[in-house]
Amino acid sequence: MQQLDYGDSERTSFVGVGLWAWPMPLDWDRDGDLDLIVSCPDVPFRGTYVFENPGGEKLPRFRPPVRVGPPLPNATLSYVEGEPRVLTPGFESVDFRETGFTKKEKIYPRTNIHGQRVRANQWRYVDFDGDRRLDLVVGVGDWTDYGWDNAYDAQGTWTNGPLHGYVYWLRNEGTNDQPEYADPVRVEAAGQPVDVYGMPSPNFADFDGDGDLDLICGEFLDSFQYFENIGSATAPRYRAPERLQHNGQPLVMNLQMIVPSAIDWDDDGDVDLICGDEDGRVALIEHRGVVEEGVPAFLPPQYFRQQAEHLKFGALVTPVGFDWDADGDEDLIAGNSAGHIAFIENLDGGDPPRWAEPQLLQAGGETLRVQAGPHGSIQGPAEAKWGYTTLDVADWDHDGLPDLIVNSIWGKVQWDRNVGTASDPQLAAAQPVRIEWPAGTTPRYPAWNWWKPAPGEFVTQWRTTPVVIDLDEDGDLDLVMLDHEGYLAFFERQADGDRWVLRPGQRIFQDPDGNPLRLNDGVAGRSGRRKLCLADWDGDGRVDLLVNSKSIDWFRNVSSDDQPWTFAPQGAVDPAILAGHTTSPTVVDWNEDGQPDLVIGAEDGHFYYLRNPH
Repeated sequence: MQQLDYGDSERTSFVGVGLWAWPMPLDWDRDGDLDLIVSCPDVPFRGTYVFENPGGEKLPRFRPPVRVGPPLPNATLSYVEGEPRVLTPGFESVDFRETGFTKKEKIYPRTNIHGQRVRANQWRYVDFDGDRRLDLVVGVGDWTDYGWDNAYDAQGTWTNGPLHGYVYWLRNEGTNDQPEYADPVRVEAAGQPVDVYGMPSPNFADFDGDGDLDLICGEFLDSFQYFENIGSATAPRYRAPERLQHNGQPLVMNLQMIVPSAIDWDDDGDVDLICGDEDGRVALIEHRGVVEEGVPAFLPPQYFRQQAEHLKFGALVTPVGFDWDADGDEDLIAGNSAGHIAFIENLDGGDPPRWAEPQLLQAGGETLRVQAGPHGSIQGPAEAKWGYTTLDVADWDHDGLPDLIVNSIWGKVQWDRNVGTASDPQLAAAQPVRIEWPAGTTPRYPAWNWWKPAPGEFVTQWRTTPVVIDLDEDGDLDLVMLDHEGYLAFFERQADGDRWVLRPGQRIFQDPDGNPLRLNDGVAGRSGRRKLCLADWDGDGRVDLLVNSKSIDWFRNVSSDDQPWTFAPQGAVDPAILAGHTTSPTVVDWNEDGQPDLVIGAEDGHFYYLRNPH
C-alpha cells in the first residue's frame, strides 16, 4: 500500500494534517519567523507536526509537515514573557523542541476540574487578574445536557439541551516559581457564567487595544464570540458576548470543531487568530486593526498553503475512480465530511498518476455542498456543518453522460444530472432518486427518522454508499446499498414506458450460513456508515464486495446455484489502520492490466493505493 502524492513539489496545496487540527504558532527553528506546530489526534495521521515557515511572509508557502512528536490531547499554546509554553490537561510539555513533546511536568493535581465528563479540556497560562502571577484558565466542553443521539420530536425540534462551553479561572495564590492554585471558579460575563456552544478554546488578549485582557472563544461549530473586558487589567469584568462578524455576517470557518489560538501573526501590533478546522486545515483570521461598535474587526479566514505533498481532500474522504473529463485516464471524484464533492484530475495517466488539486464541483450554478443544518443529523444540531457525502458515478438517465448518485448525512439518495458534455461535465441541481412502492405499501425509511420522505423519494440509512451497477445484467443500471434496516439490498431498476422505475429493495445477498447479509444492525446514530464497492477482487469472474473498516474488508463471492449472491468475509485486504471511524473503497486500473486495484479514502482525507495481489 502506498500513499498517493501530488507528484509535483513545485505546486502548493492547503496546509493540512489529518482529521482535526490543533494549531500552535511558534518559532520552532528559532529563525525569527513563526512556524506552525499542529497536533492531530486521529488515525492514521496521529502526531504533532511542524510546518516550517521558510520566509516570514504573512501568507507563506509552508514546507510539508514533519512529525516531531506524538499527538497531544487538547494541546494549547501560551506565551509567557515572550516564550511559548505548551499545555495539555494538568501537564506542561517542557523542553519540547529537544524532547519531541515526550517530557511533561504535572502542573495541577487533577486533569478534569469540571466535575463531569468533558469533551474539550483546554488549559492555558494567563495573568488573569494583573498581579504578575501566572494563573490557569481552563475551557471545558460539557455534553451532559445534549445527550448526543436521536432526540428530535415529530416537528424536528431538538428536545435535549445544548452543548455547553465553560471557562474556569484558577488563581495563583503562590508565586510563579511555586504556584498554589485556588479552587476553580467560572469566568462570568454580564453576571452569568461564560457559556458558548461547546469547546470554548478561550483566548485572553487585548483585542481592542485598551490595555486589558478581553476574551474570544470558539465553539464546537464554526463561529467566535467576543467578551469585552469593561473592567480593568486588575479587576476584569466582561460584557455579554458579541459574535465576530464581517460585512454584517457572522465570521465563520468552513467546517466545525474549530480551535483558535490568539497571536500577533503578522507583527503589526494587533492580535490575530490562527484557527484549526476539523478537516485538518489551518487558517489566519487577521485582525483589521480597528474596533467597530465595540467589537474588534477581523477578516474572513485565509487558509494557509504548503508545498504540495500528499493528495488530500478534507476528512473521511470517499473516492470513486472514473474518467470524469473523458481524456482516457481515470480521475477521482470524491466526497468528504464537509459535504463537498470534488473532481481530482489525473494529469498524466501514470501508475500512480500525478494529480491536480481537488476542484469543488458545482450543481445548479452553486458549489455542491450537502449539510445537515440544525435538523438533518440524527445525532443532533451539533453536527450542522457536516454532510458526509458518499457517491457513485454512472449514466443514470442513459443519455451517454456520467451523472452523480449521492447519499449523505441525511440518508436522502439524490441524483445530480450531467447537463454538460462528456469532456466538460456540468451538473444540474440535485433531484431525488425516485422509488416506486407497490400500491397500498407504506414507504420504508429508517424508523428513527423524525421526518418522512416525500412521495416517491428514496430514503435509506445515512452515510452509506449508493453503488450503481447492472447487477442482473439486463442492460438497466440498478442500485445496491443498505436498506432502511441495514441489510445489503438489490434495488432493481426497470424501464416502464418512457421512464425508469426503481423497485423496492430485495435482500438477495447472504452469508455462507444462508442469513441475509446485514452490514449494520445499529439504530439511529450507529446505523448506516457503510462504504461499499463491488468488483471482482480475486479475478475469478465473480463480483466481490469491498467494505469499509479500519482498513478495507473483502467479502469473497462464494455463490453457488443453491446459494446465489453469497459473500464470505475474508478479513482486511491490508493490516494498515487507516481509520477510527471509517474508510471508503473504490477500484481503478491505472496500470491497465485488466485487474481492479484498490484506492482507499482514509479518515485523514488522504488516499492510499493497493495494487491487486491476486
